[in-house]
Amino acid sequence: MDEALIVHRLHFAFTVTYHYLFPQLTMGLAPLIVILKSLALWKREESYNRAARFWAKIFAINFLFGVITGVPMEFQFGTNWAKFSQYSGGVIATALAMEGVFAFFLESSFLGLFLFGEKRLGPKWHWLAAFMVFIGSWLSGYFIIVTDAWMQHPVGYELGADGSAHLNSFWALLTNPWAIWQYLHNMSGAVITGSFVMAAVGAFYLLSKKQEQHGRLFLRLGVTAALISSVLQLFPTGDAHGKLIAHNQPVTLAAMEGQFNTEAGAPVVIIGQPNVTERKLDNPIIIPRMLSFLTYRRWEAEVRGLNDFPRSEWPDNIPLLYFCYHIMVGLGTIFIAIAIVSAFKLWRKTLFDSRWVLWILMFSFPFPYIANTAGWMTAELGRQPWLIYGVMRTSAGFSPLVSAGNAWFTLLGFMGMYMVLGILFLFLIWREIDHGPRNLETPTPAPTLSGEYSVASTLQPEEVI
Repeated sequence: MDEALIVHRLHFAFTVTYHYLFPQLTMGLAPLIVILKSLALWKREESYNRAARFWAKIFAINFLFGVITGVPMEFQFGTNWAKFSQYSGGVIATALAMEGVFAFFLESSFLGLFLFGEKRLGPKWHWLAAFMVFIGSWLSGYFIIVTDAWMQHPVGYELGADGSAHLNSFWALLTNPWAIWQYLHNMSGAVITGSFVMAAVGAFYLLSKKQEQHGRLFLRLGVTAALISSVLQLFPTGDAHGKLIAHNQPVTLAAMEGQFNTEAGAPVVIIGQPNVTERKLDNPIIIPRMLSFLTYRRWEAEVRGLNDFPRSEWPDNIPLLYFCYHIMVGLGTIFIAIAIVSAFKLWRKTLFDSRWVLWILMFSFPFPYIANTAGWMTAELGRQPWLIYGVMRTSAGFSPLVSAGNAWFTLLGFMGMYMVLGILFLFLIWREIDHGPRNLETPTPAPTLSGEYSVASTLQPEEVI
């Protein structure tokens, strides 16, 4: 493989992986903040408003760093992947432009209103601002997913006179079946991140015996959301997305599962090590016939193996793809187990006193980040050797005039800058968690747009959880 191509791939992999650490939390927190604001309106308890303000600050910090790390990727399409941009710009530019012009500005505008306009907006309009932030963040995610889904399953385009792709059906692009299921799977993963982070902060407050009332609130909402989103991640979103892969990218499914030989009644491999040289799995632990059933709903269904496909069509890093997929599935299963135990304890009203469960919840927050990263690596490694599946190979899409040395120079520069940004991010997040929601001042009473007064002006300062 060309050295420059390797560095260009590594460059984009680094920047996009680092970037996605931030939007997955904002997209995951957005619906939870709306729930907190809804509870504040319904129960008229200031504790929910303070909780919403606290998580809005966490949201805002992640949003800021997401913007900082997201902008360079737009330029990388032109600087590092010029051939790809030249070929596909007539299609993907539509979705990317709509993400920037509509979704991003919708989210950022209402985020400003939510953060700084509570005194003037009043409770109902402030709830609307939170809801519009949620809509903007999830709409932004959809347009990005539409772009990636087109690369996985290109639809709604035709070739122009110059040989480049041009959009001929806007609705085909937006309603790409791959985009719909990939989006639902991705957003349930984002909510898993947001809910586990919220539960982890709540567990931290209880274990450290500070701000315990808000800790209980965070645990209630976080554990409930974690249970729902973890189950949805498995079924129906994960199941439907897997079927799309089996139907449209069978060689990818074979690589993900380490399935080298075509087999009726194919097993699911719990663990094993792919041996590409000898075309077999070493030390496999399997569940017989389960892969056939999960994929085709028939125990004896035939699942094609890698040996059925030309070697040139195999993903170029089968071991990494295999392990990323199994890390994602394994962690997803663990999330369901943690959520079920925590929800059971919550139902029995013993969660807040079960220190061993609180410790598990507190230390579990990094793992949704790992699972989401492994999931995206599965999707992108599985598409290889194609940049646009079945249309353009990755080796044909990079910028031929940008040398490996130039790419290394910018990659190392990004690594240095992002390390500084990471330190700053951790400092800002820890400062907000250390201050906590209790120390957030209640906005002073002010007339709202409708002539009413805010919820804060009608309540006593005591909290009721």
